Amino acid sequence: MASIYTVKQVNSYIKNMFTQDYALNRIFVKGEISNCRYHSSGHIYFTIKDESGVLLCVMFVQYAKMLRFRLQEGQKIIVGGSISVYERDGKYQMYANDITLDGAGDLYQAFEQMKVKLEEMGMFSDQFKKPIPPFCQTIGIVTAKTGAAIHDIINVATRRNPYVQLILYPALVQGDGASESIARGIHYLDQMGLDCIIVGRGGGSLEDLWAFNEEEVAWAIFNCDTPIISAVGHEVDVTIADYVADLRAPTPSAAAELAVFDYLLFEQSLEQFYIQLKQKMLGKIRESRSRVDQLQLHLQLSHPKHKINTKRQYLNDLEQIIYTLIEKKVQNNKHQLALLGERLQGLSPLSKIGGGYGYITNNDGKAVEQMEQVDVNDTISIQLADGKIKAEVKEKVITSFQ
Repeated sequence: MASIYTVKQVNSYIKNMFTQDYALNRIFVKGEISNCRYHSSGHIYFTIKDESGVLLCVMFVQYAKMLRFRLQEGQKIIVGGSISVYERDGKYQMYANDITLDGAGDLYQAFEQMKVKLEEMGMFSDQFKKPIPPFCQTIGIVTAKTGAAIHDIINVATRRNPYVQLILYPALVQGDGASESIARGIHYLDQMGLDCIIVGRGGGSLEDLWAFNEEEVAWAIFNCDTPIISAVGHEVDVTIADYVADLRAPTPSAAAELAVFDYLLFEQSLEQFYIQLKQKMLGKIRESRSRVDQLQLHLQLSHPKHKINTKRQYLNDLEQIIYTLIEKKVQNNKHQLALLGERLQGLSPLSKIGGGYGYITNNDGKAVEQMEQVDVNDTISIQLADGKIKAEVKEKVITSFQ
């Protein structure tokens, strides 16, 4: 029995076949729009048809946002994208990435060829990009003298900085002679020594913007010494001028925002810087004053006069201590001397001979303490409290005390 597959397996197999086909992964299909429906999610569902058949198409929101026009019934278009199978329904459909109106295909091809040519020449390289001055005072503008672009630039510039000088070179931005006019405007303003130049116009179709894809304009931008901001069309519009310019702005208004610094914000920034600088200066002054006070105190403490006074005070303190110690020593010695004097007084013969007692010495000056030390007729000395008596021994009488 042959193999049996599920519907999902069959649809997946077919989808893989579509995916592996290189021709179907990047294909352009031309036809007429029918059954066009914009979904609330932002996706666009439509059909393209010709006299022989129809092809279901879907453009998801991320690509739909980049469309420069709104799809309408009956429009002749060229759809670029891939063809694959929607497995749930088992239907193949085209997933659109970009859509152009039929007739613009030749211009688109010319655009791609010019882009490749100039890129190979290095004109898009970042090494040639000049920085836009942050504080532009004179700004040149190459655009039409009437139209939304110049009014948008003037309005934005006036709001952001009323002192900036805008110099307009009124150029043709569409039709015959537009590229030459734009190139002349760039050369003219470049000779004026301006801070930067804005080159651009409002939005439009590929045909309307074609002057900014011309090689003459690209070379004028590349050779310009003044920094150039390209501001062509809307955000989704991209031109050769955008690639060559030093800076691309999505719209003319955005170009003015990039070129003209906000004066009010600048003033506020200056005021904030002034406050910060003042606070830092005051803090530095306080710190320096504190340091000076510390150094001054240190200098005072290190001054010879201060050191002499300190040493003098130290000597005075030592002198007082010495006097105190001497006084204390003297008092102690006086007290000891008084004690010794009392003791000596108690041992003194004079104190003993007071009150009727005397001190007897013989001819040799020795104290007579016993009878055997003298004989009758010997001369003796009797020391009394108030004088001395010389006497002669007449008789010796021995007395015994029990």
